[in-house]
Amino acid sequence: MFNVANVKSTLIDFDLVSGLSKGKEPIRRNLSKMKGIFYDRDAFDAEVRKDDRLVYEFFDMGVPETSGDVAYGTSITYPGKIGDEFHMTKGHFHTVLDTAEVYYCLRGHGLMMMENPEGEVEVQELVAGKAVYVPGRYAHRSINVSANEPLITFFAFPGHAGHDYGTIETKGFRKLVVERDGKPTLIDNPRWQS
Repeated sequence: MFNVANVKSTLIDFDLVSGLSKGKEPIRRNLSKMKGIFYDRDAFDAEVRKDDRLVYEFFDMGVPETSGDVAYGTSITYPGKIGDEFHMTKGHFHTVLDTAEVYYCLRGHGLMMMENPEGEVEVQELVAGKAVYVPGRYAHRSINVSANEPLITFFAFPGHAGHDYGTIETKGFRKLVVERDGKPTLIDNPRWQS
């Protein structure tokens, strides 16, 4: 009935509530793997000594890294704070800088922080049923602003885009999201390096 001789498809499961997959192993980022990402280094060191907890994990569904393919997966950022800064992903540029990405929020409440090399910063709210388009040339990170629920997103980007974590690990983002008077607030990053 169907000609499948040239098809190289994949079929992967992921749960729409938990974001987890039974068929793939996640890439996990415990707190100790996020050294230098949070601005309050004393609070970071104290928390790592107390509890090297899981901050986020993501499932890369294993699509080839070529320009004709679409990479996709799920990302789960768990609730919590280091000092007054919310749990977040490390954040990254794409190695191929002008490639974009889409994040669709499955569950939770969070923010997508985006910043281009020229210093333009944009923040979009993520809630279930909303999608954020991250334009090419923008570094981006997911931030969970919920006190008790994971932020779960489905993402997709060009297979050849790659990930540049090093720039963010070295320089940071120009802005941070911290809790002020019980609300997420955008502030200048006191440790940002131009």
